[in-house]
Amino acid sequence: MHKSRLAGFIIDCNTTDLQGAARFWGGALGMQLRQLPETEGEKYVRLVDPEERLHIEVQAVTHPSRVHLDIETDDIEAEVRRLEGLGAKRLAQVHTWWVMEAPSGQRFCVVRAQSKDFATGANEWP
Repeated sequence: MHKSRLAGFIIDCNTTDLQGAARFWGGALGMQLRQLPETEGEKYVRLVDPEERLHIEVQAVTHPSRVHLDIETDDIEAEVRRLEGLGAKRLAQVHTWWVMEAPSGQRFCVVRAQSKDFATGANEWP
């Protein structure tokens, strides 16, 4: 059986000033900013959780600003099928992850496992 859990939050900002948005959210949440490498850094800025519990990024987007969550898993296809069984629907595959929508309309992503402690099974869902 595969493992899945909350990985973190992505703060989607419809802005041309990604650094300004990241500075605001970093200050609001009391987190340091970490620039990401190469072209990834043009669209995302990582906010460093001092306790390293959640993965939080500020992302430049063209759709309306919102916050979405990421669910990390060791088997993306199995987790997407499980969530479809609960009523979610697939919207788009982006690189290695899926953008999905809950029955109530919230969007979220199913991504590959990223957390350092994912292998330990801490806080995983059945």
